[in-house]
Amino acid sequence: MGVADRLVLNRQRHLKWPALDWLELLLMILCGVTLFGFSVSVSLDIITRTIGHPWLWLQEVTSTLFIYGIFIGAAVATRRNDHLYLTALADALHGTPRLAVEIVTRAAVLVVAACLVYFGYRNYLRGFGSFRLPSMTPIASLYAAIPLSGALIFLFTLEQLVNGCRRGFEHPEPLEEPFSNPAVHPAN
Repeated sequence: MGVADRLVLNRQRHLKWPALDWLELLLMILCGVTLFGFSVSVSLDIITRTIGHPWLWLQEVTSTLFIYGIFIGAAVATRRNDHLYLTALADALHGTPRLAVEIVTRAAVLVVAACLVYFGYRNYLRGFGSFRLPSMTPIASLYAAIPLSGALIFLFTLEQLVNGCRRGFEHPEPLEEPFSNPAVHPAN
């Protein structure tokens, strides 16, 4: 089993287009990179301040990694159906009521995603008038994550909506194989 097989979830495969698996893999890798980078930059910030030689630009790096990590994470979580949905309500229903709840829920997410794209892009354009200190980088560099995330959330929600309407939202999930270690034998 390769890295791609472990990062791209097969859960709810009926709601996913295989053509977008590479994007989920890329987003998962980017989430890991931003989380690692955020942790390293926070640690370096603490160390350099403690020794009396702060690197002020590290705060910019930290905030950038944090913001991009959050918005990329929201997009990939949408693809993986890990949040943004009222799954408990939908899972309790079957047939037409479930279909209706799934469609209404995803339609609401589409509206939110469209707002992220529209207002995020407007905010991004305004961000060229404000600058981050000490680098003087336009704050638009941070705001770019908002419409990008909105576009990805819109795409992944549309993917689920189309596939759910075609194939149904209800499908039994394959059982996950428990971790087994051949060196460990259960006690008799």
